[in-house]
Amino acid sequence: MRFVRFKTDKESTIKQGIISDRLVREVSGDIFDGWEFTGDSFPEDTVKLAAPLAPNQIIGIGANFVAKKEDLPEKGPDMPVFFFKPNSSVIGPGADIKLPASIEEAKFESELAVVIGKEASGIKEEEVFDYVFGYTIGNDVTAPKLFHEDGHWTLGKSFDTFTPLGPVIETEFDVLAARIEAVHNGEKKQDSPTSLMIVSIQRMIAYLSNVMTLKPGDVILTGSPVGAEFLKENDEIACIIEGIGTLKNKVSKVKQTSVV
Repeated sequence: MRFVRFKTDKESTIKQGIISDRLVREVSGDIFDGWEFTGDSFPEDTVKLAAPLAPNQIIGIGANFVAKKEDLPEKGPDMPVFFFKPNSSVIGPGADIKLPASIEEAKFESELAVVIGKEASGIKEEEVFDYVFGYTIGNDVTAPKLFHEDGHWTLGKSFDTFTPLGPVIETEFDVLAARIEAVHNGEKKQDSPTSLMIVSIQRMIAYLSNVMTLKPGDVILTGSPVGAEFLKENDEIACIIEGIGTLKNKVSKVKQTSVV
């Protein structure tokens, strides 16, 4: 199933739905624990998609791809590098990535995003997919200018609009055969299979669950392939995963004075 959140021309309220046969069929309830169709439906081309969920929390992993299979280490890091992104950074398809006044450019990072569907604590790698609700696309927009010299990344990843998500949550998806792509101003810059991940999806989620309890609606950004470059004002970035869709956003500039 392809879950979405959307607005219609007639209402500003964000609704939930499932896309099927070019129709968005509205649903009500908790998509993780009991939902039902309302009976209302809308042609897909008449709605405006929002981010497909309001995440419980967003966790990313750093430096998780190699350029080619031969570069994969025999053993991944004992302690993977994880970071948090604030929920206030989330936007949906078509919304502008807004660069703060003091920042001329920020990196795009096209990523597969895992959506947790059940509470997970202390699980094993072989159990991970039992706790996954589905998958969407994330763009982990990053301003390295705001990275702390000691390696802290939070500020550079936390600006409003720096986490586009969408267009859908796909629940029936072969994540182990996926390819992650990015097209920047019409030119392909990223294109890698998930098999080039240093820390596998199973290991990263199992590892996290042994540190913290993962909850339904948590989003795990699983790392960005080699080839990420910088975005500047008026650019367009399309993050693509076949089987999920295309997450496209333009870049604008915040004009007001900034304190950072």
